[in-house]
Amino acid sequence: MTDIKILVVEDDEILADLIQWRLKEIGYSDYLIAMTGEEGVLKAESYKPDLILMDITLPGEIDGIEAVEKIRVNMPDIPVIYLSSHMEDDIIERAVKTRPSGYIAKPFEDFELNMAIKIALL
Repeated sequence: MTDIKILVVEDDEILADLIQWRLKEIGYSDYLIAMTGEEGVLKAESYKPDLILMDITLPGEIDGIEAVEKIRVNMPDIPVIYLSSHMEDDIIERAVKTRPSGYIAKPFEDFELNMAIKIALL
């Protein structure tokens, strides 16, 4: 097991549970779940993760991209991997402006998540 701390921001409980299970399967046991962009920002400030897995479409006042912009004010170098079922050009353009370490299309396989995490943490 690794000591890497991962913040997962995902509003779908079933998918959040699946991501937790997948993280355990690939060797990551220190993670925290947030369900909204606002909660993700707060948990990033207190948890100080090494990596963030961020859904883009979230309930609340801010989406995942805006949450990353807010997190990056205090943690400019935090690696972020977006997890999204949205592949529209305008969303991808907004996401790219935040300099993510990766962008995984949902649904995804364990090996895709594992490879994206390893690359993001280089």
